[in-house]
Amino acid sequence: MTWPILVILVLLIMSMIFNALGTIGLHRFPDVYTRLHAATKCTTFGTIFMTFTVMAHSIRLYVITEEAKFLNMAIHTFIALIALLVTNPTGAHAISRAAHKMGVKPKRAVRDDLKDKESEVN
Repeated sequence: MTWPILVILVLLIMSMIFNALGTIGLHRFPDVYTRLHAATKCTTFGTIFMTFTVMAHSIRLYVITEEAKFLNMAIHTFIALIALLVTNPTGAHAISRAAHKMGVKPKRAVRDDLKDKESEVN
């Protein structure tokens, strides 16, 4: 097994582990905030490693065949990664903020810092 294939397999396995941890957290955590944290963090890292896998494989194929379509795929994958890194945390923040505004309480919260900040503003 060559080292580029080994790197691709390690990245793929890391992606699968992070995505599996996100799935487990989504099912095991008690409230919307901790579930959202598990789903967002783990799937973000899982997707980062998956895009690195695709880019490494595309660059490997580009080096072997010298066809521009593989380099093009690596560039498009990188652009998709940038979009994911911007939209995933933003979406999670919007969902958690909406849940808070609807009055959804965390299971074992001791204090609510966001409620305190909002009461200071108003």
